[in-house]
Amino acid sequence: MGNWLNKEPPPPMVLVPPLFDYPPLAARTRMLEPAYDLLFGKLALRCLFEDYSEQARHFSTRIMLKPIDDPHVDLIATVSGSLDHKAGESIVGDALFRWQRSVDDPHTFMDLFVSTSDPILRLRSCAYYPKYGMGAFAILPLLMKKRIHSEDYGVLGLRYGSGKLSIGATFTPFPLAAPAEFPRNAWMVGKIGRITAGVQYKPIFGSKNGASYKNLNNWSAAIGYGLGSSSPLSPSFNFGLEFAKNSQLIASFYQHVVVQRRVKNPLEENEIVGITNYIDFGFELETRVNGAESSHSVEESTFNIAASWQANKNFLVKGKLGPLSSSIALAFKSWWKPSFTFSISAVRDRMVGKTAFGFGIRIEDLREASYQRADPNYVMLTPTKEHLAEGILRNVGKRPMLQSEIDSGNFDQLPWELKPIGKIL
Repeated sequence: MGNWLNKEPPPPMVLVPPLFDYPPLAARTRMLEPAYDLLFGKLALRCLFEDYSEQARHFSTRIMLKPIDDPHVDLIATVSGSLDHKAGESIVGDALFRWQRSVDDPHTFMDLFVSTSDPILRLRSCAYYPKYGMGAFAILPLLMKKRIHSEDYGVLGLRYGSGKLSIGATFTPFPLAAPAEFPRNAWMVGKIGRITAGVQYKPIFGSKNGASYKNLNNWSAAIGYGLGSSSPLSPSFNFGLEFAKNSQLIASFYQHVVVQRRVKNPLEENEIVGITNYIDFGFELETRVNGAESSHSVEESTFNIAASWQANKNFLVKGKLGPLSSSIALAFKSWWKPSFTFSISAVRDRMVGKTAFGFGIRIEDLREASYQRADPNYVMLTPTKEHLAEGILRNVGKRPMLQSEIDSGNFDQLPWELKPIGKIL
């Protein structure tokens, strides 16, 4: 009885909400794309610039579901179109059925895509063996209204991936052009410490002597400097510099920040004193370089700046600024089973001086809501109260610090939805 009366009050806690879309859907099919096109912060910037930024005067609806009895398969159906009946655009619908070998390993999978537009029917398959680092994939458009390019008949690819090196190439089994365009694409990316560098070959432009690889316009090179991991629990920073097609200079950086703020929510328990927020900021500058001269006109030089703030598990706001247009997007997410997300975006066209709106609705049952609670003196901890044990945590002055295990890269005890995307470069 005395122990019950003298029971210590629960320790103060900080809410740690899940990210709206983590891991990103693009990460599920990253083995089908060259590592060069995803590293150097490119995947993170793509998600920051495009997610929930609906096209002006358009709507999109996406349903993402998986059966309860078989978590290895899922279905994504999308319907999109114009809100302007005078535009003459038809409503586009498509569906993607996917099977993957393991719930925790999205790199070995097969999916079937059907659509009202080209390709009407497409099959994709990928097999990756982590023990050897080898992978093979195929993209086969089975039905198309018109086949013009070689890739319309299918694309095959081979790749090697480890934590420090990625090498791969793609080719068309039924080439319509000269053999000099083989391979269709080839890349090599390596990482040493915090430095990542890579080259990519795409035979877009021909050559007078028939050897496309001698044309510098078919080559691109990039170098990047990155800190942190791809887990949302860790702050990260990535800076990239790319020289593409012998004529374009692209500089970009992306930063993911994990912060805490005080919160007083009457719907929460008394021990809840704060909440963790996620802030993302990205910038990309692209300019054309002709010898020693560069043009700063809008036509040959452009930039994009975007930022997003997730205030809690239900609310996200992001803004994007560019020379031709600016936009702001608001998204609300309810973590029911399945979850429901409604987004609205306002796009300001600087050329015509008008503002238009776009809408989006998503229903999802693919990602779990990993909503955690943590000690208020630290930014992020494991989801259990074992973090109170001696030796697991560390504190430097009054400044919040990450859990030592997360700092050292140990994410084994975290839910799958909060782990880094993968250790494969």
